[in-house]
Formats: sequence, structure tokens, C-alpha cells
Amino acid sequence: MQAIILAAGMGKRLGDLTKDNTKCMVRVNGTPLIDRMLDQLSRHNLRRVVIVVGYEGEKLRRYIGNRFDDRLKIEYIENPVYDKTNNIYSLALAKEQLQEDDTLLVESDLIFDDSMLDLILNDPLPNLALVAKYQTWMDGTMVRIDDDNNIVNFVPKKAFKYSEVDFYHKTVNIYKFSREFSQQKYVPFLEAYSKALGNNEYYEQVLRVITFLDKSELKALPITTEKWYEIDDQQDLDIAEALFAEGAERKQKYMARYGGYWRFPGMLDFCYLVNPYYPSGRMMDEMRANFNTLLTEYPSGMYVNSLLAGKCFGVNREYIVPGNGAAELIKSLMEGEQGRIGVTCPTFEEYPNRCRPEQVETFVPQNADFTYTADDLMAYFADKAINTLLVVNPDNPSGNFIPHADLLRLAQWTGERNIRLIVDESFVDFSEGYEGNTLLNNAMLEAYPHMLVMKSISKSFGVPGLRLGILASADKALIAKIKRDVAIWNINSFAEFYMQIFSKYEVDYRLACEKFQAERRHFFDELSTIPFLRVIPSQANYFLCEVLAPMNSADLTLHLLNEENLLIKDCSTKKAFCGRQYIRIAIRNRQDNSRLVEALRRITKG
Repeated sequence: MQAIILAAGMGKRLGDLTKDNTKCMVRVNGTPLIDRMLDQLSRHNLRRVVIVVGYEGEKLRRYIGNRFDDRLKIEYIENPVYDKTNNIYSLALAKEQLQEDDTLLVESDLIFDDSMLDLILNDPLPNLALVAKYQTWMDGTMVRIDDDNNIVNFVPKKAFKYSEVDFYHKTVNIYKFSREFSQQKYVPFLEAYSKALGNNEYYEQVLRVITFLDKSELKALPITTEKWYEIDDQQDLDIAEALFAEGAERKQKYMARYGGYWRFPGMLDFCYLVNPYYPSGRMMDEMRANFNTLLTEYPSGMYVNSLLAGKCFGVNREYIVPGNGAAELIKSLMEGEQGRIGVTCPTFEEYPNRCRPEQVETFVPQNADFTYTADDLMAYFADKAINTLLVVNPDNPSGNFIPHADLLRLAQWTGERNIRLIVDESFVDFSEGYEGNTLLNNAMLEAYPHMLVMKSISKSFGVPGLRLGILASADKALIAKIKRDVAIWNINSFAEFYMQIFSKYEVDYRLACEKFQAERRHFFDELSTIPFLRVIPSQANYFLCEVLAPMNSADLTLHLLNEENLLIKDCSTKKAFCGRQYIRIAIRNRQDNSRLVEALRRITKG
């Protein structure tokens, strides 16, 4: 067995990273791709490794030097026209070597788990292509396979159909060819194809032609949980560094992304907080049906979108401002706040982070559950010189909830003391009896004109990708000021359309909230069976859990990420926890929640 590595390309999409280096010299977490690949190949009994070089080929030769001589016999083939040809020509230059032995063919811009070489080399079938089930981040050549893992078609980019993605697998670009297959099938077809169509093609096109024969010898070998990534640009490199980081560094790289975890195969995100049962399928169908129009047309300005937001929540247009997520509105609001601001800690840190440290007066509940009442807030802040009081209700991450009647007492108390009250009720629709817990109605806002109500539409409405939030108050001057502060087109067409059609799906929304509450009760019972967790009751869509000795939150979070591909929030780094061991777990649907519970039980048994 030998290996052939195709490494002639220029890697232009990597920009400055390949300005003076070939693509396979790009470093992932400090290690060049070629070093990692040659090290992996050296662990197998290979007769030789043939590297087809082109762009900066001499520099690559010098870099590799004789560092692997004790483990690998490395030979080079030069592609002098790498800038005018594609990889079919690079492989054609190695056609003689290809016919001399069984071959492992690998592209040099790959990073992959060690186990993938074991998988393909130990399989008894002589001609194989490693493939992965299609996911949205994948690009390039796809294949369709039958029930016996025969490759029945290679699907080039031009033939790709999004309506058929459920049937596609992506080639990992690691192949195993027998000597006989190369001699009798691949090389003859390669020569004929190149002669007919030229050298600016791809070697997979030859495999596509071969699959059209009555009896193709090439089989697919689907991978399952193995990690791999193809690095074509700097975003690919960023993702690969997170995917292949080790230890605590991997967790740090994931958490620094603040979302976008759909790019990582098989990951379940228990950090970010949404409604698992909304929007309904019918609502998403209507959004999809209008996709082309929404993508190609401008959204309305603030006047129209204020009308829509007001219609959704039963609030006058002059009392409400929609934002590009609640985060945009929080930034605008908090940066305009003067004087001292009362904050309960722990809480959603976007608010205090937008203030100067000397502005913040912090109340920390002195109990293990971080619970507090309206009376607790009034008692603590009674003798504090604050201009504004922030209440996140339910609070994040504790899930603490102040009942509606008590919240109104707090509104009365702050009004009497000329203290502005900010209530963030982004999670209130998850609370029991939620329809009677909201402050979003004209009568309530007018009764307490010093009160502002913030709501993130991402959370309970399950559409974080739309980036939609609202701020409401009867203080029309303040609302007008924030409208002037944000961009005139701060809401995109998809978010605008969502607000336009929401009323048609309100019944579905109520059903989703009821279903969620049932799942929360079930998930609480399941998590409570884990001996190293103390689960704190919550009225939100997450649980704050104390991690009990000998387990700790950092090790638990890291284990779930590395071993189970599950992402949970380690709260021990938050200021108010003072190093105490807490995690926050989002509540997803029954299937996802069960996967997490089973992973926790495996830790218990192990």
C-alpha cells in the first residue's frame, strides 16, 4: 500500500495565509496540515508516500526535508502548470505510480481524525471512497449511494439539487484504489477523459464516468461520528481549529463563537435558549414560500415595522420600537442611561456590560439557588442611590421568577422613588400562566410610564436567526430617541414578514408553550436522577444546576463537549458564583433532552 497526496493547488481563498506557502502548510492550532497528515500516514505500513506539488513546491520540499525519513519514504512529482490545470492533471502526472501498488489517495487540504485512516485501510473491500452524510456546511462533489453502499452517481456542483440533499453524501476526498482498479479502470478512463475534455477538470469526474458502467467496483464507506474538515478559506480554518482543538482550549474556542453551532456536525447546543416547539411547520412553510421575495426586496422602515410590532403585542406604535435582536436595543438603551443602575447578579450580562463599572450597584442573593423576591429588591435598594433598576424576569441563568402582582408592587415602589424600571421579560412566555404575566399592553405601560419592557423574540418564539426584539414604554420621548438611534432599516425583510404573519399562528404558539411546560417538568424529573447534579426549579427554558463533588462544572462541560458533542454552559466563571460549581442547561425537545440525560448517566456509570 502507498499513499498519494495532491498538494499542487494555490489555495487563493485563504488569502495571505497562502501568499508564500502552499495550502497544506497552513497551521491548524499551531500544526501545519502536512505535518499532521504525514504523521498520521507514518503510523501505517506504507511502502511510500508520493506528493504531487506545484505552487510553492520547492518550499514544501524544503520544509518537509528529511524529518520523516525514519518513518516514510517520500517521493515528489512536480506539476509545472498548477495555475492552469485542476487536480485531474496532478493525478494524471502520478498515473504510473498509481498503477504500481494499492493506493490511498488523499487531498492535502484535509484535517481528519486518526481513526478515519484505520477505517478505510482495515476495510476488506479494495476500492472505497470515504463519504459523510450531507450537511449544510459541505461543498464540492456529492455522491448518491444505494442500500449496498454502491456509488451509483457522482454529483458535480452543476448537477446539485437542494431538493435531493436527503439522498446525498459528501466525498471526504480520501479514497482507496486497488492496483488492479487503477490499471484496468481508473487510469485508462483518466487518459481518455483528459484527452477528450482537457486538464482543467477534476479527478472525481473520471470516477463519475466509471460509476455509469454496468458493474462499478467502487463502494462508499460512510463515516459516522468521525471528525473531518476541508479547509478552503479562512472561515473553514476557524471552524477546523475549534473542531480539532484539545482540552479546555476547545471549549474556549466554541464559547467564543456565540452561536453558529449548526456548522459543527452532530453537535447539540444546550447553551443558547430558544423554544423547541415553535415556529410551527405551517409558519415555516409560509416563510419558505415567500423566500425569493423577502430576499430580493427591501424591508420597510421604522414606521411600518413599529406598526407591525405593535400589532403583534397589542401596543401603540408610539410605545414600541423593534430592534435587530434585543441586543441592539439593550446597547442603545444602556449607553444612554445616566446615573447608577441597580442590577441583580447573576443576570444577563449584556446589560451591565454596556455600563461603566462605577455605574453598577449590584445585589447578589445570599442563597444557593440565587432566588430573590420583589421585597428583597426593595429592601436592598431602599438606601441605594440608583436612577434605574433592572429586573430580568425570569432571570438568566437562575430561572428566578417574580410573580406578576409582586412585579407591579415593584413598579409602584420604583415610580414613587423616581427610579426608572427596566423589565426584561424575554423568557416570561415560558412561565406558568404566562398570558397573565406579561407587562406588554397599553394599560400597563400607561399606568407605569417610568417602566420599560424589553423582549427578545429569539427566545420564546424560537427564531434567533431573524435577530428580532422589541422595547416598549409609554415614555414616548425615550422610545422616539431610540428609534432615531438605530438604523432606519434595522429589521430585515424576513423579520418584518414574521411579524406580519404572526397573528395567524398565535394558536400554534400557545400550544407550543403548553407543550414546552410539560417537557420542562419531564426534563426536571430526568435531570434530578443524576446524582452529581442539584437541579434548581425554573420558570424559564433552562435549568441552573449545581454540580456536586467530586464532579466540577469545568470538567463536566469539557467531557460532554469532547466525548458526546454536547455543549452546555459552564457558569462557574460568572462573577456572582465566586467559583462555585454551576452549569446552565437549555431545555430542548424530548429527543435532544434524552440524549443529554443518557450522556450524564454514562458518566455516572463510568
